[in-house]
Amino acid sequence: MMTGRLQRAVVLVALGLMVASGCHPTQPFYYHEDGDLSHYIDRATQLEYPDVEETPLEEVTHAARPLTVLQPTFREFWDLTLEDAVQIALQNSKVIRNLGSLTQFTISDGLVGRTALTSTVYDPAVFETDPQFGVEAALADFDAQFTTSVFWQKTDRPQNVRPNFIFTPITFNQDLGQFDASITKKSAVGTTFSFTNQTIYDLNNRGFGRNVASDWFLSFGVSATQPLLRGFGTQVNRAPVIIARIRTDISLYDFRASVRNMLMDLESAYWDLHFAYRALQAAQIGRDSALVTWQIVNTKRLGGSAAKGEESQAREQYFFFRAVTEQALKDVFNFETRLRWLMGLAPSDGRLIRPIDEPTVARVEFSWEEIHAEAQMRYEELNRQRWVIKQREQELIVARNQLLPQLDLRLDYTWLGMGDELARASRTGILFPFDGSTAWESLTRGNYQESRLSLQFTPPRFGARRELAGIQNAKLNLLREKARLEDMELNVSHVLTTAIQNLDFNYQVATTQLNRFKAADDEVQAMDALYRGDKVTLDRVLEAQRRRSQAMIDYYRSIVDYNKAIADVHFRKGSLLEHNNIKLAEGPWSDKAYWDALEKARERDASYYWEYGYTRPGVVSQGAADDAIPGGELLEQVPLPTAAPNGPADALPAPRPLRTSDRRALESRLVEESLDEALQARIPLTELRMEAVSSQR
Repeated sequence: MMTGRLQRAVVLVALGLMVASGCHPTQPFYYHEDGDLSHYIDRATQLEYPDVEETPLEEVTHAARPLTVLQPTFREFWDLTLEDAVQIALQNSKVIRNLGSLTQFTISDGLVGRTALTSTVYDPAVFETDPQFGVEAALADFDAQFTTSVFWQKTDRPQNVRPNFIFTPITFNQDLGQFDASITKKSAVGTTFSFTNQTIYDLNNRGFGRNVASDWFLSFGVSATQPLLRGFGTQVNRAPVIIARIRTDISLYDFRASVRNMLMDLESAYWDLHFAYRALQAAQIGRDSALVTWQIVNTKRLGGSAAKGEESQAREQYFFFRAVTEQALKDVFNFETRLRWLMGLAPSDGRLIRPIDEPTVARVEFSWEEIHAEAQMRYEELNRQRWVIKQREQELIVARNQLLPQLDLRLDYTWLGMGDELARASRTGILFPFDGSTAWESLTRGNYQESRLSLQFTPPRFGARRELAGIQNAKLNLLREKARLEDMELNVSHVLTTAIQNLDFNYQVATTQLNRFKAADDEVQAMDALYRGDKVTLDRVLEAQRRRSQAMIDYYRSIVDYNKAIADVHFRKGSLLEHNNIKLAEGPWSDKAYWDALEKARERDASYYWEYGYTRPGVVSQGAADDAIPGGELLEQVPLPTAAPNGPADALPAPRPLRTSDRRALESRLVEESLDEALQARIPLTELRMEAVSSQR
């Protein structure tokens, strides 16, 4: 044994070691450690590919080389209407795409962050089947619940009794088996029904007072528990189902709004591509006119009738328009790629999309009172917010119900039976406790019955602070959502006002730009003729050409902006989908679903009406939304005015689809009249390479 002095020495040494080492954790020591942790570091830090095999889209695997300014060659034009573009986009849009004009995401954002929060065609079904908050999850509370248990127990236990005591054995031996089964069902009014069955087998050696060595016990009970205060009524019990259904309705409006946003982006991208073609056309006209002017000036310089500075000035004009043409060609490729992305197509497939629908130049007028009322009724975000308010109302009902005390009325009724055996094929007529009796016959005779009526009362905690806080919170949530709805309605009124203002403004600007374009074209022709007669200087001709090119581009831009403004009015008044003949509907079900629906319909048809059975919840919806567009849109076929406020002007033709066989619209006659002079101007062939590529296209 260790002496006291030695014990004190050991304690002091241990305390000294603890103080010296400090109070910080240390790594353990291993005898065979060699310091090579590569097997751990490689596994813990390296990136690995998941074992997922998903076949990519053909649009991804078969994507061709993109069209560029240096390599603009493509196989053919794809003449596409706006209606076809919308149809293709809807067919290829499992994920609802957008360009960021109406949402916060753009193409340049991260793929995970943008796509993860983007609506898909699966969203409504995902909300509907949510195992926690979906409709089916809420309805599951009313489904019947079956539970069962079974056990077998063998006992061999000594007992503290005298050896010669005849009433109790020294060793207690028992074989005990028990089977329990129950079905519980909750009704819409809150009543809980239970059906229970219990079967017990008992074989033991306690012979004192027992007539048979083993016995079977059967019981079958029915119980009903009815809440009288908290949890009573169809309104409060069906509130979770209604709230779950409202969440699904909200998801449907979110999906509809995302489709609407995609359609708005798609239509804008279509008209942007149309404008890009028109801008390219205007740039080509300016470039070709500048080329002819350069050739004429160069010819005059070679003949000694023009100064070298004029030739340099004309050359700068040509390369200016050539740069504009290259930029316009790049814009065509960019806008075409953007439209392809919205349509769910490959970025390039050897074809170049060319819009063939012409933007309207007719004046479109709307009845303000009718479209204002229509916007307040049909706007997706407003209807979504109204569903949120309805959800808050249901939550307030549930919160108020929680303030009530728990008062439950319970009724139990049980049939009992006992016998030497469990059951036989036929009745024996022998009653328990005699040999040959059966528990099933004893139960079915109904000789043994028990009943119980109970009332259980549980009030809320003193003060009911949690329940009162829940009611107050539900009220504040309801007031907040109503305030949001009021502000959203005001915002809708303002944005619709802005849309109408933009509509009239763009129409008027298109009229003004048309007259400006016509005046600029007349000026180019006049300056052309005067310069050939040496009556004006070259800079006047070049400046007129630039102004005409810019006026032409501005005119086409105003026409496109006017058509986008028309779409924006339909967007703001909630009729953009119907304006493009789009109707959202649920896809086809499986054959099993139709079979089950028919079975449910036949089951309801075969039932009987219960006059005093109140099972229908309160009205929460006004019925299916009406997709019909009310009156209020007046489309007048009035062409754009071509007369300036201070004088008349000739009307210009409306824009036409650009085709390779089309002559350049409104091209200066100077181009045709000076071809021979251009061939004699000896312009280097390297400067004409861009024109050769363009002419091949």
